[in-house]
Amino acid sequence: MLIREATAADWPAIWPFFHTIVAAGETYTYPRDLDEATGREMWLLTPPGRTVVAVDDSGTVLGTAKMNPNHMGGASHIASASFMVDPQHAGRGVGRALGEHVLAWARAEGYRAMQFNAVVETNTGAVALWESLGFQIMTTLPEGFLHPTKGYVGLHIMYQQL
Repeated sequence: MLIREATAADWPAIWPFFHTIVAAGETYTYPRDLDEATGREMWLLTPPGRTVVAVDDSGTVLGTAKMNPNHMGGASHIASASFMVDPQHAGRGVGRALGEHVLAWARAEGYRAMQFNAVVETNTGAVALWESLGFQIMTTLPEGFLHPTKGYVGLHIMYQQL
């Protein structure tokens, strides 16, 4: 698996699984009816942000991540990131590889920590992955997320000092 900078040419491969994940409404705080142009603008970041794709030997996009300062000004030393793995390629270590890549990027860029602002507590696979990579749940906003089948569930804020 290779992780490389995403380009505009990658968007047609990202959009189908991005759209499926967002429309499901189970793991992201994005509007479920997010249109393609808005999704592209939100995901393909410009500096100081960065977007990457994980690809296999044939060049198939397996997943993607975006990373950026979590805040501006006096809080710009804290990074954040978001991840999406094509469900067809789940369970192959793509999320872990993207997580490790993002953490290495944040360290190399001089960030002091990384914060995930909204990890849905019912997304137990993601929570377990982030904890295995050193993140801690700092707090949970009770009923902070309306899950389409489970109703109101907690929304974790996760953090790791770098």
